Amino acid sequence: MSTLDPVAVFRTEAAECLEAIEAGLLDLTHQLDNKDLVDAVFRGLHTLKGSGAMFGFEALAAFTHHCETAFDRVRKGEVAATSELVAAVLAAQDHMRALVDQPDADHGDTGHKLLAQLQAAVGGKEAAPAAASAAIPVTAAVPEASAKKKNSWRIRFSLPANSMANGTNPLGLLDELRDLGECTVRANSSAIPPLDEFTPTELHISWDVTLTSEQDRSAIDDVFIFVLDDMELSVEEISGQAAATAAPVEEKAAPAPVAAASAAPVSSTTVAEFRPVEAVPVKREVPAAVSQAKAAENVRVPAERLDELMDRVGELVIAQSRLSQLASASTDIALRSVSEEIERLSGELRDTMMVLRMVPVASLFSRFRRLVHDLARETGKVIELVTEGESTEVDKTVIERLADPLVHLVRNSIDHGLETPADRLASGKTEAGTVTLSARQAGGEVIISIKDDGRGINRERVRAKAESSGLIQPGQPLSDSELLQLIFAPGFSTAAAITNLSGRGVGMDVVKKTVEALRGAIDIVSVPGQGSEVSLRIPLTLAIIDGLLVRVGSCRYVIPLSAVEECLELSLEEDLRSRGRSFISLRDSLVPFLRLRDLFRTGTKPDVHQKVVVISTGTERVGLVVDQIIGDHQTVIKSMSKLHNSVATFSGATILGDGSVALILDVGHLVAAGQQQEAQLRVAG
Repeated sequence: MSTLDPVAVFRTEAAECLEAIEAGLLDLTHQLDNKDLVDAVFRGLHTLKGSGAMFGFEALAAFTHHCETAFDRVRKGEVAATSELVAAVLAAQDHMRALVDQPDADHGDTGHKLLAQLQAAVGGKEAAPAAASAAIPVTAAVPEASAKKKNSWRIRFSLPANSMANGTNPLGLLDELRDLGECTVRANSSAIPPLDEFTPTELHISWDVTLTSEQDRSAIDDVFIFVLDDMELSVEEISGQAAATAAPVEEKAAPAPVAAASAAPVSSTTVAEFRPVEAVPVKREVPAAVSQAKAAENVRVPAERLDELMDRVGELVIAQSRLSQLASASTDIALRSVSEEIERLSGELRDTMMVLRMVPVASLFSRFRRLVHDLARETGKVIELVTEGESTEVDKTVIERLADPLVHLVRNSIDHGLETPADRLASGKTEAGTVTLSARQAGGEVIISIKDDGRGINRERVRAKAESSGLIQPGQPLSDSELLQLIFAPGFSTAAAITNLSGRGVGMDVVKKTVEALRGAIDIVSVPGQGSEVSLRIPLTLAIIDGLLVRVGSCRYVIPLSAVEECLELSLEEDLRSRGRSFISLRDSLVPFLRLRDLFRTGTKPDVHQKVVVISTGTERVGLVVDQIIGDHQTVIKSMSKLHNSVATFSGATILGDGSVALILDVGHLVAAGQQQEAQLRVAG
């Protein structure tokens, strides 16, 4: 059994914590007076600081401490939440991420600069930046001459026996209680088992703490915020006389000395034996939504294990296909029955496996909130990001590979598409430009669109740039779609100057190559003065698909079933009549078709009764003439070798039940070829 690395687990949880902090900060930019958001960000920073100190990330804990202090002041109403403060903590959050990933690296004076920015955002009352590289100073609360009332609390708590093995350090909790004020700590060791039954990694001590502090009950709850669900905690307010009685009479409680968190032992306060106190489980009101979420247990599984399981399921599907082929040729009823049962079970296992690999696009869209926020500050534009269809699910591999292309498209929409506030007002638009990210499922595809309400694509500039770059001949006739597709050519850019955002002509080329590698297609719609929309049509999965197995000549091919609209019969007479024009009449509309026998140069004669498989992508349709339709086939997609990367007609290959290989047709490429053939025939005719 493999043992999880505690540091690796911390890094994973820290990444989730940082994402939650970033989401809270971005929400706070629109609702600066929202106390719940301020509390949520504070709790996230508090969690990150405490966990970092617990796992030895001292630099992270020290740096995060200052951001936490700033939001604590906002929470207490000492300073107001401002956009400058949010921007400063967002920038600091990037540094926190670096301290998590590379705790021992030399980060220069980045921390000092960020803390200076934070200090300015909170009015110059924040801790000095020089403390960025030091350990977190933990000082006892010093009574000040103020009118604040001090409260006395009796805190009794015990942790689960496996808490230390799970990374919870009770000394850290006691240190945080000392930070709140004067406290006396008494340890109950009566539950420690005999030596022959003692397990060093288990915790058998509980604590009784008497705390005198100006803080309220919520500050005490914040100390136990990480372990509250698993521990037993009792907190009760006591009077001054009761506090004196609760404290041991032989020793006087004193504030903890000034020391680093890592060097503050429990012995710095009074520790004494006491009679066992029955721990009372804490009673807290938990919102219904939170309780339901907690009830659904989750298991964290490394992505590579899912990939390995997917490979095994793929091999099982291939073996099942071979069994079905053997059973169909056999007269053994029992064998056929078992084959049908295995086919059903493997199909259910495949479907379950595909669901496990599916990830909502919300995880992809959420990354762009920060990007849009930063670009708005950099360009001076007012930008509103709208997301739609976030619950749409896509294969996790598709999500990972779409991140960079979408970054380029969003940056392009903001830089080239959206106008400045002054230009928008002059043209009768609202001051704020809108970028909309949307996702929806259409058959076996997911369509992800990036839409803006900006100036649209200037077709004259695109044509002029294409002609000057030699991409097209001067005056060459192009359809509107072909003209707009030129922006994806390598090195193409209509920007007058190179900026931090665009102008080098590499971003859109990356988009096209990535989408094509995913067997997808790109559609562009642009209306001058109203904006543009770029739609990426991507397969839902890259692993297993339902396919239509066909024969052309002596070879077999697979057509993705999600792209198939219908199948027609093409008689020999109709085939001869259509020679030279390659169109079929389908419900009062002409659909171009391709003879795969000619396209693949099989050198064989056509069957007497050929079939036309009508496929589509979006609104475009084309027919594929094949010799025989064999039937549906569960297709495990295998990637092509590097030697075949230039063959655009095929998107992959699969292994059939008899061990032979069938190539998978690239529907997008074939539809484009059919439309191009139709355009050429119309020009010639």
